Amino acid sequence: MNDQCVLIAGGGPVGLICAYALGRAGVPVVVFDENDELQEDPRAATTHPATLELLDQIDVVDEVAARGLTARTFQFWDRPTGELVAEFDHDLLRDDTKFPYVVQCEQFKLCEIIKSRVDQLAGCDYHFSHRVTAVRTESDRVIVTVDTPDGPAEHAGRYLIGCDGGRSLVRKQAGIKFDGFTWPERFLVLSTQFDFEANRGMCYRNYVADPDEWCNCFKVAGDGPPGIWRTVYPVDPEAPEDELLADAFTQQKLQAFFPIDEPYDIIHRNLYNVHQRVAATFRKGRVLLAGDAAHVNNSIGGMGLNGGIQDAINLAEKLARVWHGEADESALDLYDLQRRTYAVEFVQQQTIQNKKRLETKDPETRRQSMDELRATAEDPKRAREFLLGSSMIAAMRRAGKMQLAAK
Repeated sequence: MNDQCVLIAGGGPVGLICAYALGRAGVPVVVFDENDELQEDPRAATTHPATLELLDQIDVVDEVAARGLTARTFQFWDRPTGELVAEFDHDLLRDDTKFPYVVQCEQFKLCEIIKSRVDQLAGCDYHFSHRVTAVRTESDRVIVTVDTPDGPAEHAGRYLIGCDGGRSLVRKQAGIKFDGFTWPERFLVLSTQFDFEANRGMCYRNYVADPDEWCNCFKVAGDGPPGIWRTVYPVDPEAPEDELLADAFTQQKLQAFFPIDEPYDIIHRNLYNVHQRVAATFRKGRVLLAGDAAHVNNSIGGMGLNGGIQDAINLAEKLARVWHGEADESALDLYDLQRRTYAVEFVQQQTIQNKKRLETKDPETRRQSMDELRATAEDPKRAREFLLGSSMIAAMRRAGKMQLAAK
């Protein structure tokens, strides 16, 4: 059993980027993905400036931008009044980053881009229809049991990275707690080719505040013009799923926010539970966690996939140095410190705040919140500071400077 490799459980965007970044650094990897092919279901799309900087480091940013949409601005709307409250322009960050904009590139496209690169690297093996079912660790290696089309098999590696999602088997087998909570409401996603820019004056990224029923509305490229607009709403957690996804309810939902004279052509609909959780540690011996296996959050602000990509690049750089004898294993503890602190102190707090901003019910609190957003957007200095936060630049750079305390 050849154990001179890094094992990766989960071949989605985070697992793929771990594999590609490690492979580029000369580290052999073996990826196990339970699906029989790359998944094309619409998921995350927003790629923030801080993440674009990292994708530039692995030479894929131009292809990601070419397959997505560039969004310089985002807007906050007040649903009760129909008012455009504030617009923020990433161009204010032109002196802070090479990428003063967001790229809206769907997750499955990113997977396709990275998978094509992984396939070209020697020492990178990717296995579809391979599901990791058990993990055991020894002093110098990790052994996984994998369900394969030919039956169960065992594989060994010097390290195992769990990129296997919010229900991570790797995390559970390692005995790592996943503390946090689940929001009471579910999120409903409805996609349509109706042009909200031409017909509603919206930009490519919009947040609509309402004390009873907020909405996010943003555009992705799809297969090309005219593109696809996705809308996201909170819905009753007790309502039957089939009712929430039925034409009657989904049409009512869209028409209530954006009335038009004919039915919407809804080309995709999805319903999911929403969690705010962070693993108790991102490293336990030779087992490491990244992406949703390590942290999950609500989607408002588009920080989930970004955090996972940032995990992957941070971990791959440190693990490659350990692999080649350029650093000791404390570098992996530093990964845990930097990325877990980032997840707890920034992503969790920011995404919870984003949700509260949209759903605040108290009239005076709502007024103050809208006034604050308006004043911030109108002041270039304050707007830049706001954008350094929303773009994930400030927090990522602060976390990147963290070092382990001297023993």
